[in-house]
Amino acid sequence: MKILVLGPGAREHAIITALLADAAGHEVIAAPGNAGIAGDVPVFPIDAENPDAVAALAVEHGVDLVVVGPEAPLVAGVADAVRAAGIPVFGPDQAAAALEGSKTFAKRIMDAAGVPTGRAVRAASVEEASAALDEFGAPYVVKADGLAAGKGVLVTSDRAAAVAHAAQWAPRGGVLIEEFLDGQEVSLFLLSDGEHVLPLSPAQDFKRLLDGDAGPNTGGMGAYSPLPWLTDEFGSEQAFVDEVIETIALPTVRQLAAEGTPFVGLLYCGLILTSKGIRVIEFNARFGDPETQVVLPRLETPLAGLLFAAATGTLGELERPVFSDTAAVTVVIASENYPEPPITGRILFGLADAASVDGVHLAHAATAHGAEGTDAAGELVATGGRVLSVVAVGADFGEARARAYDALGRIGLEGGQFRTDIAAKVS
Repeated sequence: MKILVLGPGAREHAIITALLADAAGHEVIAAPGNAGIAGDVPVFPIDAENPDAVAALAVEHGVDLVVVGPEAPLVAGVADAVRAAGIPVFGPDQAAAALEGSKTFAKRIMDAAGVPTGRAVRAASVEEASAALDEFGAPYVVKADGLAAGKGVLVTSDRAAAVAHAAQWAPRGGVLIEEFLDGQEVSLFLLSDGEHVLPLSPAQDFKRLLDGDAGPNTGGMGAYSPLPWLTDEFGSEQAFVDEVIETIALPTVRQLAAEGTPFVGLLYCGLILTSKGIRVIEFNARFGDPETQVVLPRLETPLAGLLFAAATGTLGELERPVFSDTAAVTVVIASENYPEPPITGRILFGLADAASVDGVHLAHAATAHGAEGTDAAGELVATGGRVLSVVAVGADFGEARARAYDALGRIGLEGGQFRTDIAAKVS
């Protein structure tokens, strides 16, 4: 197949890496990509959130499948335009993408489908938010109702901080004040064709900036897969996955279908294991970042066939995807000042040396080549907050972590920051 992968980050680089590993020999192109992606496949500098531009590119290059990576193009209706052009798309239409684009919509769908989740109240003003905070009590959970690039959630025992967060996001579309849920968090990806679902392997990510889960929330500073402790709690990973499918994924997909908004693409279930059972923290409408970077390297079933089956309504004909027993760890290196506005334009050093570590590869998130006439001309530079995902696989987590941090030690980025405790508890 000829496949267009849409998006600029490490998640898209991970998807492309998996597609290129397929023995079938697919032709892959990307838009807009980044410097790392451009080293692997042809890239096209279009606006990925412009439905007409994406559809035109897909038609011009005769692609057989479009894979939409980020959430913003989905919410903008890119998948609708590509489908209207007659090209299969892995990614939901604009209406179904509201499952991520609107926390209020997601809560309504969960309520209608009987999906277990925490109580929530929508607030359109600071006054309404303050009242809801007092109703639920500490710890306080405040979530931006719309897209926030992974930075719209605050969990805190500081009421003043919770009110300030509500004041920041309420004017931009409202906030949800939610019941605090305590327990281990799990990310589970499920492929959907609008009727059937197939699960990928669970992963756990690290949202806080600093070791020990301290510091502000980020888009994700690392992840690991599989989750060996699920066996202790559920008897097996499969038992956990089966429960999520039956109580969460299928009811959600069926509810969306019943409302005339079939969900075709990747249903990301952000879950928490409470003393009362599995609860949904959030849904996303696309692959998660950085969890994709540890789930796909373990996937043995060809990815392209799974994505195409979801996009064409034939997922029910396939067996569940198969995963290796290897351990996978990814650690994100971020620019100075992230998650506040990062200091960008600094040169990256040592990437080839890092990638030479056994079992390691790099997924570029925000990189470009320095512009002519600057001190960084021709050099690889950081262009955003999260710059690279260092991905390592090993026979066990001890080996995978050692490889990841060996590679990280070979990378130079002035002011660069990363956590040192990713997957430490399972090593």
